[in-house]
Amino acid sequence: MNAAHADQIRLLDVQSLDVRLSQLAHKRKSLPEHAEIDSLTKDLTQLRDLRVAVQTEESDTAREQTKAEQDVDQVRQRSVRDQQRLDSGAVSSPKDLENLQREIASLAKRQGDLEDVVLEVMERRESAQERAAELTERVASVEGKAEDATARRDTAAGEIDRETATLTKEREVVAGSVPADLLKLYEKLREQQGGVGAARLYQRRCEGCRLELNITEVNEVKAASPDTVLRCENCRRILVRTADSGI
Repeated sequence: MNAAHADQIRLLDVQSLDVRLSQLAHKRKSLPEHAEIDSLTKDLTQLRDLRVAVQTEESDTAREQTKAEQDVDQVRQRSVRDQQRLDSGAVSSPKDLENLQREIASLAKRQGDLEDVVLEVMERRESAQERAAELTERVASVEGKAEDATARRDTAAGEIDRETATLTKEREVVAGSVPADLLKLYEKLREQQGGVGAARLYQRRCEGCRLELNITEVNEVKAASPDTVLRCENCRRILVRTADSGI
């Protein structure tokens, strides 16, 4: 393939822009905020799950407390009724009086036991409420950190995107001045060779594979017309001669 030497030089400009665009894409993908946000998101998920579990526990103990308080109230009401019967003198039989007094005593013990249950449930509920409040604070704190990291990521990504857009337009202009067949070969090689399709020959060394040309290859380069599109014998990239080629 032949192409004007000036076109080959412009191909190096395209390559330089492509390298820069690849670097920007890698930089955007590798922003430290990405990992930070991922970590914070995982923390948030765990904290929210814990908070839901604790809130569920608090809700359950609230119902348990209501039920226990209702049980206490029922026993208290029954005890009051029995005491009123006892005080009214309506029960005259000694045996009935003994049974009524025994029931009142039993109800008093039962009420005491149930009140202990209420206190135990209340303690558990208060503990759950405290843990829920603590987790809510922690969630808010991590959410704030995540929002800050997201803002920093978006700012950094926005700067990269603006630079990428500028370089992309510049690349379109420069690539548009390169012959179609040369550009097609370059694109094919760039895809095959990890993003580098054209390399400068510098001091008899291919800057694509970093290997120095042997004497036979040097003589072939010397004998080639300036318009001949050379290929590195080692990496097969387009090899562009410049004033610093050392040939």
